[in-house]
Amino acid sequence: MSKFKNYISETTDELVNKVSWPTWRELQSSAIVVMVASVIIALVVFAMDFTFNKGMEAIYNLF
Repeated sequence: MSKFKNYISETTDELVNKVSWPTWRELQSSAIVVMVASVIIALVVFAMDFTFNKGMEAIYNLF
């Protein structure tokens, strides 16, 4: 039980005193970057899926 208490104590100390937490402005900026990147990746995946679908339809219609 002593090891567990030591682990919790050290974890709390690290989170409170050693971790550099981002400011609210930095957090907002990072969230915007993640959202924009997610939309761009979603659009690329959509374009690839649409292109592949149309290509496969064209191939199937040949036969």
